[in-house]
Amino acid sequence: MDLAIYDMDRTVTRRPTYTSFLLHCAVRRAPWRLLFLPLVVGSMLAYVAKLISRARLKEINHKLLLGESIRPADLKPLVDSFADAQVAHNIRPGARLAIARDKAEGRRVVMATASYRFYAAAIAERVGFDDVIGTNTLLGLDDSVICRIDGENCYGEAKMRMVAHWVERSGLTGRHGHVRFYSDHVTDAPVFEWADEAVAVNPHGKLRELAAKRGWSVEDWG
Repeated sequence: MDLAIYDMDRTVTRRPTYTSFLLHCAVRRAPWRLLFLPLVVGSMLAYVAKLISRARLKEINHKLLLGESIRPADLKPLVDSFADAQVAHNIRPGARLAIARDKAEGRRVVMATASYRFYAAAIAERVGFDDVIGTNTLLGLDDSVICRIDGENCYGEAKMRMVAHWVERSGLTGRHGHVRFYSDHVTDAPVFEWADEAVAVNPHGKLRELAAKRGWSVEDWG
């Protein structure tokens, strides 16, 4: 089976989703957590200064705005309302067209995102994806979502490892056909290089330069 693999933030969506998801949850579940916004900004500055990793940044902000843990019954309505809002206002028109085209070609359409899988999957399902590869969170004994990443943050070289693991787990190693990959960012270079067909979507400067050197397609999805 041929595959079409998509990054999510700023590829399928116009705007990134991680911080907006946490703010969405804080506003609806515990508005008092917005008092932690100066600490959120401080953690972002620490990341920019390379004092903490991108994964640790996620865990800190998750704890500040969503809490140490949350039960599935409390999380689901937050995920559903956020996903509905993203699908209504934050999906690139070109992404919808590409997904429809890839599905019409018989491709298995897969999202591979650094965002948390538990909410990315809700967005992916609404726009027609078949599978989702994303950053996983630890689960407590009662299946509560805990503010710790389970495994790797699905970003950069780790995304390539997680895509390869998904291919193996899906029984597609040595069996899948042509792979088309879409992303907006140069950090996805490992997956671009692995794919048979690379498509840079609304690329920033570094990816645009790399796409020109490698002869990759460049598309504007609006």
